[in-house]
Amino acid sequence: MVTAITEGIKVTVETEYQPDYSSPRQFHYVFTYRITIENNSNYTIQLQRRHWFISDSNNVVKEVEGEGVVGQQPVLESGQSHQYVSGCNLKTGMGKMTGTFTMEKILDGKKFQVKIPEFILVVPYLLN
Repeated sequence: MVTAITEGIKVTVETEYQPDYSSPRQFHYVFTYRITIENNSNYTIQLQRRHWFISDSNNVVKEVEGEGVVGQQPVLESGQSHQYVSGCNLKTGMGKMTGTFTMEKILDGKKFQVKIPEFILVVPYLLN
């Protein structure tokens, strides 16, 4: 589990390899990740966009950008949190992801970037 805090917004990531959906012989590895966003600031925010950089161990980098997360643009009042699960496919058994969320303060419409901490995606047997 990794965590980053930006302007009072805490982002925590947990990952899991999905062997039932992966085919290593076909260079297809599936991972899921659970993101928890906690609003520890004094203002209400809304998640507007996400921007990801996804790298595999062949140094192939994919960039993914778009509105919201899993079809949602959650509003978080001070003290609230939001959690979602998503996933990605890699051609190697090891990789990493990092990125940012674009948040908006509801009070004044000011947008700001929240860091998503870099996290590793790895097939467990590669760690032995």
